[in-house]
Amino acid sequence: MDFDQNNNLSGPPTQGPGGFPPEPSGPLAAAPMGQPRAQRPRRRTIWKVLLVIVLVFSILANIVLFTAFVGLAAVFATGSGGILTEEVVRQGDPAAKIVVVNVQGVIYGDLAQNVHRQLKAARKDGKVKAVIVRVSSPGGTISASDQIYQEIRRYRREEKMPVVAFMQGIAASGGYYASVACEKIVAEPTAITGSIGVISSYFVVQELLQNKLGIVPVTVKSGEKKDWLSPFREPNDVQLKYIEERLIKPAFARFLEVVAEGRKGLLTAEQIRPLADGGIFGAKEAVEEKLIDDVGYLEDAIVLAKSMAGIQDAQVVQYRKPFSLMNLLGYRQGKVLKLDRTTLYELGTPEVMYLWSAF
Repeated sequence: MDFDQNNNLSGPPTQGPGGFPPEPSGPLAAAPMGQPRAQRPRRRTIWKVLLVIVLVFSILANIVLFTAFVGLAAVFATGSGGILTEEVVRQGDPAAKIVVVNVQGVIYGDLAQNVHRQLKAARKDGKVKAVIVRVSSPGGTISASDQIYQEIRRYRREEKMPVVAFMQGIAASGGYYASVACEKIVAEPTAITGSIGVISSYFVVQELLQNKLGIVPVTVKSGEKKDWLSPFREPNDVQLKYIEERLIKPAFARFLEVVAEGRKGLLTAEQIRPLADGGIFGAKEAVEEKLIDDVGYLEDAIVLAKSMAGIQDAQVVQYRKPFSLMNLLGYRQGKVLKLDRTTLYELGTPEVMYLWSAF
């Protein structure tokens, strides 16, 4: 065994048992057999790849969340501008359309506005050849019922196309008032109609306030009739007669006038008056009394509308408000009764209505 100039051991390597080189010592001795020496750099590369993957997924997740937020904002805003979407009710020739305008629920101002929007959308579509007004309503306020009647009459007059009323369920009082604006009336066999008349009701809270709560209302007025009918005291015969003459009779006369105009050639004013006692009629009885024209279903109303429009085939559509979370939340919020001044006023003020009170 020799030493070099630096006194380092030189010569052939020392052999271990069996003639093999001895096992290395130091850092290399810690690596198990069969494992590559470049293990640490590979581990660092794997962690970098994982971090890149996590970063990419994080960016994609943020893009998805942002898109969802924008979509949610759009859903909240949808419907606020009175936009309507078209929904196909029956397949057919898209070059000729029959629009179903829905009058559903108790008739108030918002329903009258909705009917206005539906007819406005039909006006803009040059493919519309006829309209079916589907009525399912016990009636409602005088003003809103008359607005719907006028909207339908104006559409018939200006667009020069057939309009058919189709009654489902209940189409009474204000519901019938709106129906007679149409050229023809078809009702389902189980439909209830009629109830031609006017009704007004309100609450008297005098006993509750004075005897139960000890509250005495004070009213200062400029004239004797200023607070007729007051919810703070029971009305006398003079007051009831006054309301009947000033509100009930004029509204009733208007109802008779509308029915006579709508059923011209079928019923005279003298024939209508005995039917206008507030009573209801089934579909078959209404046909016998000439209050409506036929008994049938939606398909029958469609066939009649196509015949009146002079077309063989048509696509039947209706207009709907797009889904809106804002409208949904507003609807639920509106269900909560708030005893504020406006609510108390509405409960205590008589409202004259074209409404079947049994509803």
